[in-house]
Amino acid sequence: MAGDPTPSRRRRKLRLRATRPWLLLAPALLLWPLVRVFLFSLQEYGLRQIVSGESNYIGFDNYAEIFSEPMLWQIVLPNTIGFAIVAVGGTVVFGTLVALLLASLNRMWRAIVSSCIMVAWAMPAVTGTYVWIWLFDANTGLVNTLLLGAGILDEPHNWFTDRWSFYAIVVLNIIHHGFPFVAVTVLAGLLGVSKEMIEAATVDGAGAIRRFFQIIFPTLKPVFAVVVILSTIWDFKVFAQIYLMPGGSGSNRSVLNLGVWSYVESFAQNRYGFGSAIAVLLTVMLLVVSVVYVRTLFKEEK
Repeated sequence: MAGDPTPSRRRRKLRLRATRPWLLLAPALLLWPLVRVFLFSLQEYGLRQIVSGESNYIGFDNYAEIFSEPMLWQIVLPNTIGFAIVAVGGTVVFGTLVALLLASLNRMWRAIVSSCIMVAWAMPAVTGTYVWIWLFDANTGLVNTLLLGAGILDEPHNWFTDRWSFYAIVVLNIIHHGFPFVAVTVLAGLLGVSKEMIEAATVDGAGAIRRFFQIIFPTLKPVFAVVVILSTIWDFKVFAQIYLMPGGSGSNRSVLNLGVWSYVESFAQNRYGFGSAIAVLLTVMLLVVSVVYVRTLFKEEK
């Protein structure tokens, strides 16, 4: 029929369908901020350059200084990588245990407990960090009060001055904030595991641990791959939970990680070029983890 709008509508739908993937990719393809940071990393860029607007390119000198800096190898990288490994392991293990608990509950209690644990995930990182600061405060903290009352400590202890106790608190903070995501994700996978296989293994005398590693874990391997890699990406770039802790903003340099070190060098020392180089290094590390994540997903799909 003449004037039938159907063909034109089809063409518009086809054009929309063709452009939709590019619209979804647009935020990732607009790399100008990343390019700008990389250009800053090739300069000696400070307050003088900001005021004058002049560029002072020094090539890869900032990167050479980073890799020749003992702090990178002795403090920053061990803090960043070691913390990420412990935090990811703790989050995944604890979240999985909570998921197993939720799977054993009936529907009503599962909904109640799931709603309660999601409060921890919904809590802003800043709020949660200040709660942990209060708990471990040297003068009025609940932990010191209990330990002093029990006679374990003779005097108040400052938990934030030591590198190990500082990161122990940060790990507790990260696990508390991140385990609900792991629990809910693993729970979704658990509900899809064949109950007949678990019942058959139980009849054959397999205990809970054996059932988990022989039936549940192999079935949920793609789920565990996703939560481990995503948690790794998140924990590598942790900032607020460290920066807001007493000493974490740079006064205690033994607790710096890559993200906080980049911020301190840029905005406290006014060495924006050097701080940008640290940020580029962190970005490259995260890109490597992301490539591993994507390749893992493709392998699981095949």
